[in-house]
Amino acid sequence: MSFWKTKSLAEMTLSEWESVCDGCGRCCLEKFEDKRTRKVFYTSVSCEFLDVETCRCSVYDNRDIRLPKCLTLTPATIKQYYWLPKTCAYRLLSEGKDLCDWHPLVSGDPESVHDAGMSVRHKVISARYANKKRLEAYIVDADI
Repeated sequence: MSFWKTKSLAEMTLSEWESVCDGCGRCCLEKFEDKRTRKVFYTSVSCEFLDVETCRCSVYDNRDIRLPKCLTLTPATIKQYYWLPKTCAYRLLSEGKDLCDWHPLVSGDPESVHDAGMSVRHKVISARYANKKRLEAYIVDADI
């Protein structure tokens, strides 16, 4: 049986934990929150360190140093990140749900997340190229 069906997130080894990430890159998008309603608005602008082709962090091992505002997801902190995409594997598992069919652990194919159109590949630009003073202009009307 698949480890994510038999172990809690807290019971996973580091390599199992890391493999739960589907590589969609959605959590690395710039976002705005309406403080009153807590509604989150995603933009089409990614963190400057997200490789928009692979949808992986280019400085992953040093991200907390290179980008101090980068959040480190742990089993204990998942619930506080209510803005995680509805398809986020960590969110799904923490809510007692199963992984999506297109998740690489389910499909056996690391490209399945991209093939299913669930990643940000070819949909976003890096913050390096965006007008950071006008990030609101990049808000996307999408269910992320």
